[in-house]
Amino acid sequence: MSAIKVDAASHSYDVFVDEFTLDQLGEVCRDVSGGDACCIVSDSNVAPLYLPRAKASLEAAGYTVSSFVFEAGEQSKTIQTYAQAQQTFAHAGLTRSSLVVALGGGVVGDLAGFAAATYMRGIRCVQVPTSLLACVDSSVGGKTAVDLPEGKNLVGAFFQPDAVLIDTSLLATLPEHFLIDGCGEVLKYGVVFDKELFAQLEACAASDMRLPEVIGRCVELKRDVVVADEKEAGARQLLNFGHTLGHAVEKLSNFTVTHGFAVACGMVLVAKASVARGWLSAADAMRIESTVRAWGLLAETEEPASAIYEAALADKKRHGSTMNVVVASEIGTSRIETLTLDDFRAFVHDACV
Repeated sequence: MSAIKVDAASHSYDVFVDEFTLDQLGEVCRDVSGGDACCIVSDSNVAPLYLPRAKASLEAAGYTVSSFVFEAGEQSKTIQTYAQAQQTFAHAGLTRSSLVVALGGGVVGDLAGFAAATYMRGIRCVQVPTSLLACVDSSVGGKTAVDLPEGKNLVGAFFQPDAVLIDTSLLATLPEHFLIDGCGEVLKYGVVFDKELFAQLEACAASDMRLPEVIGRCVELKRDVVVADEKEAGARQLLNFGHTLGHAVEKLSNFTVTHGFAVACGMVLVAKASVARGWLSAADAMRIESTVRAWGLLAETEEPASAIYEAALADKKRHGSTMNVVVASEIGTSRIETLTLDDFRAFVHDACV
């Protein structure tokens, strides 16, 4: 498929889905970013598989290449790892004309993007997602961050990349758990924006997805939202469907429940509470839950409502004494409900009964 143009207000760029392979990374970076040197940021799972190929391509394009590799997992997405990345950039002699390449899944993209956004007040960044979740969601749109003990993604910046290079052949080495994990975000797009996409996904097994087409459609949907609301002042919040409660489940599990599984659980919980309020039909809620279960995702949690409520209070969708919650009116249509904290507590209770 052709490149998907993201015309964000701060910076326009292309998302390439199978237009280039990882071996052409240097060519893409030279064309969109230029620069003299680059640092590849990756993790301990991805680096052994793909860092040598990325490095060779970048060197062939004339870059002086360094790398920063950290232990894989959400538990590494911290201020401490971020500081280590910054020090690596400094020791490697990166300047304002240099480039960061984020080679990995969502954790890598978030951390590398934030490091690029703030090193010398901002240097260039190219995202190379290697997980389904990162391909369809976190690599596009410029949200970068690290976590605090108090909650996910509480320290970060909006910082658009120069390009996103998606080579779906890299997903062949993805463990099955993480391929399914990415399906949580894929289903989200169908529930929130596209009833035809949801029906297509509902009718097939996760393993039967036509990845380039599904990834491309999800990127198009996210592109449209990002262009309309880059800084998440309004419509972009719809992308957080399932995330407020999902992040709470993720945090309470000490991140043993991975992001896509937690988001899927959050979607089912929100759908259940929405039925109780007459916001969503029981039939549509059942379609959401049935598809989540059919795809091997998480549809329930043993965490008590009180714990989920307390964990969710640190969510970025909270505004003082209110909480914004994304709900589906029907599959393919969604809206934002602003709840008082007392109402939100009752909402969480209804989600968990």
